[in-house]
Amino acid sequence: MTATVTPPAAPADDAPKRHGPWRYVLVGVVVLFAAFWIWALFFASKEAVNKIGDRAWAARAQGICETAEARRMELADLRHVDEGDLAMLAERGDIVDRATDIVERMLDDVTAVQPNDPKGQAIVPDWARDYRTYIQDRREFADDLRAGKNEPFAETAVDGIPISEKLTVFAGDNRMPDCSPPIDLA
Repeated sequence: MTATVTPPAAPADDAPKRHGPWRYVLVGVVVLFAAFWIWALFFASKEAVNKIGDRAWAARAQGICETAEARRMELADLRHVDEGDLAMLAERGDIVDRATDIVERMLDDVTAVQPNDPKGQAIVPDWARDYRTYIQDRREFADDLRAGKNEPFAETAVDGIPISEKLTVFAGDNRMPDCSPPIDLA
């Protein structure tokens, strides 16, 4: 027969445990984090910042831009550019100018009619002004090519981002993908 010995019981600590202030800070942070995500997922607006209300204007613009894109693609010259061949660089500059002419006419046609909603009337002129800056960047690039400089296309930056990205976001938010600036000079 084996006798089992029970160890003596530990003395009971009747004093309540005190929680440090960091526990409350951590609980507060977790609650705020959860509240933010609940708001972001279920209550925050899902509408794009640049989306205008005049959907007919956006559809009209997309049609104009689609036609211009097809015309611009007809100018594609896929030959390898010899940097030492000044005539070829000048020819490439002329092609860039003809493509830019198409883009400029496209923008003129799109902005000939303004949207009928207040938000569209407020932001479309800004988009057009930025687009004209991008067009000027293309013109300067073409001039550089004709001058014998074959450097990468450099576009204006707005708030630290390339202007073409800003233009593309507007076009995407309004479902006018063909109104994004062409990336033919990249």
